[in-house]
Amino acid sequence: MRRRSLLTATAAVLLLAGCSDSPPTGGPTTPPPLPSTSSPGQRLPQVRVLATGLAVPWAVAFLPDGDALVTERDSARLLRVTQGGRVTPVGRVPGVEPGGEGGLMGVAISPSYPQDRYVYLYFTAASDNRVVRFRHTDGGLENATPIVTGIPKGGNHNGGRLAFGPDKMLYIATGEVGDVRLAQDRDSLGGKILRVTAEGRPAPGNPFGTRIWSYGHRNVQGLAWDERGRLYATEFGQDRLDEINQITKGANYGWPEVEGSGGDDRFTDPLLTWTTDEASPSGLAYTSGSLWAAGLRGRRLWQVPVGADGRVGRSVARLEDQYGRLRAVVPAPDGSLWVTTSNKDGRGDPTADDDRILVIPPH
Repeated sequence: MRRRSLLTATAAVLLLAGCSDSPPTGGPTTPPPLPSTSSPGQRLPQVRVLATGLAVPWAVAFLPDGDALVTERDSARLLRVTQGGRVTPVGRVPGVEPGGEGGLMGVAISPSYPQDRYVYLYFTAASDNRVVRFRHTDGGLENATPIVTGIPKGGNHNGGRLAFGPDKMLYIATGEVGDVRLAQDRDSLGGKILRVTAEGRPAPGNPFGTRIWSYGHRNVQGLAWDERGRLYATEFGQDRLDEINQITKGANYGWPEVEGSGGDDRFTDPLLTWTTDEASPSGLAYTSGSLWAAGLRGRRLWQVPVGADGRVGRSVARLEDQYGRLRAVVPAPDGSLWVTTSNKDGRGDPTADDDRILVIPPH
């Protein structure tokens, strides 16, 4: 599973043209099954359609009152969605320049939101991808403050997920925007998972004294922690294998030298891989003893049991070919899972109701 040398002309063409929607050339690998409280062999409760008529809802974050803020990638709109499904525009986010896979992407709510009312957004601007902090008021978004700038932008592989961890630090998933060299370059913010303070400074305890927490990533769009504080991430493969990785401080995940497991001590192997037609995983959530990964090309929601030791069991496909491309999956305050579709992103087959927010009741 070693990658070919970047110095060959053939590889250079493949790396520029490849994406996780390319045909697979290898088979999936899965660990042996583990017991899990999530009962992956059982059917999910009835899925409810909460909202319809959206346009590429990319990320969801819940406010303390239970309402959610939802980003639309291509329209640059931030929406407020109630538990009952009422959708209200908060406003169009200034400075967003959508294009390709870029636009308005991640959203995170300050851990101190009741006091500071801060909302963090990851988006593509004129010259870069960036994280901007806003104050959320009854009038919309105010006091835009860029806290991390200079994240490389491109037509694809822009990363984009934001999440506050159990340590109350902000984690930022970035992509290598098709320039594979950036993933191994620790002077670049591309192809990394970043860990910063609420003001955007390198977080205390970071491995290199910079904003970088881990590197060697191709395109990370999902972050989730289990109840033991372990961080997991989804990773788009090129044309063979998509991944779920357990993320540890300072680790190198191998791209572009490795796609999937490489058996090289310099790199951290994934916990789990799928072929790219089975997954193309974007959002990631953890609840009820399982990871849940939303598949774009795979058009399914993967449930992956996680054992007490962090090992993962055999993944189970849910919602396969029922709702099309799935983008975000987020645990709601009531124990349900919210899942968004992404059928209007230029690669799907939208129905009259797309795009939608789906709710899977607690189970």
